[in-house]
Amino acid sequence: MLVGSSVRRVAVVGGVRIPFARSYTAYATIGNQEMLTAVFRAVVERFKLQGERLGDVAAGAVMKHSKDYSLTRECVLSSGLDPQTPGLDMQRACGTSLEAAIAIGNKIALGQIEAGLAGGTDTISDTPIVYPRSYQQLLLASYRGRSLLQRLTPWFGLRPRHFKPVLPAVVEPRTGLSMGQSTELTAKRWKVAREDQDRLAYESHTRAAAAWREGFYDDLVVEYLGLKVDNNIRADTSLEKLAKLRPSFAADGTLTAGNSTPLTDGASAVLLASEEWAAKRNLPVQAYLRYGKVWAVDFASGKEGLLMAPAYAVSAMLQDAGLKLQDFDYYELHEAFAAQVLCTLKAWQSPEFCRDALGLQAPLGGIDRARLNVKGGSVAIGHPFAATGTRILATLAKILAGDARAKRGLLSACTAGGMGVTAILER
Repeated sequence: MLVGSSVRRVAVVGGVRIPFARSYTAYATIGNQEMLTAVFRAVVERFKLQGERLGDVAAGAVMKHSKDYSLTRECVLSSGLDPQTPGLDMQRACGTSLEAAIAIGNKIALGQIEAGLAGGTDTISDTPIVYPRSYQQLLLASYRGRSLLQRLTPWFGLRPRHFKPVLPAVVEPRTGLSMGQSTELTAKRWKVAREDQDRLAYESHTRAAAAWREGFYDDLVVEYLGLKVDNNIRADTSLEKLAKLRPSFAADGTLTAGNSTPLTDGASAVLLASEEWAAKRNLPVQAYLRYGKVWAVDFASGKEGLLMAPAYAVSAMLQDAGLKLQDFDYYELHEAFAAQVLCTLKAWQSPEFCRDALGLQAPLGGIDRARLNVKGGSVAIGHPFAATGTRILATLAKILAGDARAKRGLLSACTAGGMGVTAILER
């Protein structure tokens, strides 16, 4: 071990986020640094950490400007923490902040640090826009010139096409398919019906709306720029309304704007610590981060669906923990698309998949859907890519802390690149 002689328990003290907003709405004029700084400040205020030096802070963003090369550290410096608190940028697509939490948790478990923050932020409203590589090469060629003639010559090749901006696209470089197009293929492979997707989406919205009404999110979400509530939640939606929506990614498809996550802006963070550090400051321990697992699948060849890695990661993590899929009181599975969640659930119940893909003698089995995303999921709440992991971590920790009978919960996030990040929380 790098430090220490025993593995310590990792306490989840609590999490904070700003309301998630549909892109181009409430946060249309700000960027990742402003949002992540706001969340860090809220954590500092909530847990009275002004002037405290934390062992490390890990966070990141998927859509990121080049100027934000040290995003996390810059946000730490504006957070109210001791300026000697380090900051680390991480990025594992939609699993970024959950991966950050596992990384901080590992340092705490090994005794390298006593406490740290994990978080994430993302915005589509402030998407980095660049110009064609040919224009970049022209500029660099001019910059390298030693004489006036050498600096001017490249500019004779300037053409109108050089001023056409290049917008980032959520498309897999290996396949050229968007996440939605890829999930359409997976949904067809697993024969997931449109009606089942719409029902999961309906449950996501109604549960999220109910959670807000009952005050569950009051201490998890802080008002920001006048927004008090996640603005994508549709409390008045219905199965009939969802059924009228047109397919979004294929003419004969089943994925719609209603059963897919919207483009979203937002940020979130979670405070993790050793039990001793939390006790010294009279801070609560909501749960303990006990296991984490990351996996990847061969999606580029078509052997597996792009977003199916959590099916593998959870299986491997259950073996690490000596648990069954049914040994959980709550499940927080990121809803990139309703279809993705349903495909994963079907895979765990498939004898063929569990035998041939997971190497198991029997299926993992089903779960009680009443325990899945009980306070709403990403379809309703929204999905700022790098911020979702610590959103679901903070949500699950609070759920466990509020249920005296609960023992543990399962977390899962699928990501671009055919990866998945999973974790287990225990009381």
